[in-house]
Amino acid sequence: MLGVVKLVGEAHGYQVRRELQSWAAEAWANVQPGSIYHALKSLAKDGLLEPVGTESAEGPARTTYRITATGEHELRDLLAHALADASAGNDELSAAIAMLTLIPRQQAVVMLKNRLAGLEGQLAPTRHGITSMPEMGKPAHVSELFRLWLVHLEGQVRWTRELVERLEAGAYDLAD
Repeated sequence: MLGVVKLVGEAHGYQVRRELQSWAAEAWANVQPGSIYHALKSLAKDGLLEPVGTESAEGPARTTYRITATGEHELRDLLAHALADASAGNDELSAAIAMLTLIPRQQAVVMLKNRLAGLEGQLAPTRHGITSMPEMGKPAHVSELFRLWLVHLEGQVRWTRELVERLEAGAYDLAD
């Protein structure tokens, strides 16, 4: 929510909802339409957003919010974690990629290179897991879990490398 409000400048719940729907966020983020309004109020209560006005169109009045300095700091921390930490989940990473244009290019590259190093560090232990199941007294078919994890991991490594290359080549309009 913080990122959407930051991208839009000032937004009310319906605008946030429309923006998230246009990104098909329901497919990659656990955002239910009804929870948006509660989340905006909660973020305002926590000082991450501030109400800047009320719009009275058709239907109920709509409170418009903008991000605060504290909210900006929190958003930067969330994006940094999602982009740099190899243990960040797909939902976190997906949200961060949707907000990529809020980050200066060099910061994004550094964060993604950190993520890449973490992912690459997981390759050898995952490969070892495939061959070591019998030695560990585990049924041989359990190695299929490690094969599945390895395929996912190799895909993440490839995608992250390619994204870093695209960013270094100047792809996309980022914050700087």
